[in-house]
Amino acid sequence: MRKLISEEDLILVLNTGTEAAFNLLYNNYSASIFGSILKIVNNRELAEDITQESFVKIWNNFSSYDSSKGKLYTWMLNIARNTAIDALKSKQERNSLQNQDIENSVYVIDQQYQTDFNTDGIGLKKIVEALPKDQLEILQKMYFEGYTQSEIAKDFEIPLGTVKTRARQAIQKLRGVFNEKQKGGIS
Repeated sequence: MRKLISEEDLILVLNTGTEAAFNLLYNNYSASIFGSILKIVNNRELAEDITQESFVKIWNNFSSYDSSKGKLYTWMLNIARNTAIDALKSKQERNSLQNQDIENSVYVIDQQYQTDFNTDGIGLKKIVEALPKDQLEILQKMYFEGYTQSEIAKDFEIPLGTVKTRARQAIQKLRGVFNEKQKGGIS
């Protein structure tokens, strides 16, 4: 096991601004910072990205670190936590922009094009709501809330294959209903 450098010695090395200094910083703290970020975001891939972003911020802002205000690790951890929280907020914001239910989506489109299109006129809402609950929930999350199939599997605590199967079954059922409507078989 390699010995890690003390915080005081690390600060002296960091003041040199060399690549070796950055490597020492990263080697000393990346595992700990990653663990803290992972607890916040609960997603390994996202935590890895945020860890990298945090170290870039730490490196670029090291000149603002003031040892009289606290330990280096505490300062770094605050940067990492803030970066993680910002990433979550950003993801939530992106999802909220995508998270419109079908009525709101149609309303927005209707307002943009000033049409009188009504989804209930073609029975779309009734058709979709006739799907089994498990299929309906997955379609809602995928197509109207912007979730990935992996995120849905995690949220519902079911295998990814089950999510894919239910989505495929729902789409096939809807396709069948629409084909029947086109043929004039269902009113």
